[in-house]
Amino acid sequence: MAILISAIVIGLVAWALRLMEKAVENQEFSLMLAGFLVASSAAAMISVYFLIGNYMVFIAHASTPEYSEAVTFEGEQILPVWVSQSEG
Repeated sequence: MAILISAIVIGLVAWALRLMEKAVENQEFSLMLAGFLVASSAAAMISVYFLIGNYMVFIAHASTPEYSEAVTFEGEQILPVWVSQSEG
């Protein structure tokens, strides 16, 4: 999965650089904006990948019995509903 996401991000960055290069050649603002947006989407993919990875680790640990009682906020469990249903 990480290899696929890396390939997609590398492709997006290459596309963004190509768009920005064309923007400088033709002095077009719209191509520069498009390149910036494509580069931003590559950065967003990387950040979401890391956030989801950390969330999955949290859920894996929180669904075990010894951690599920410790994960509370003001006396109420803050686990997702599907984690609580899978335990019982």
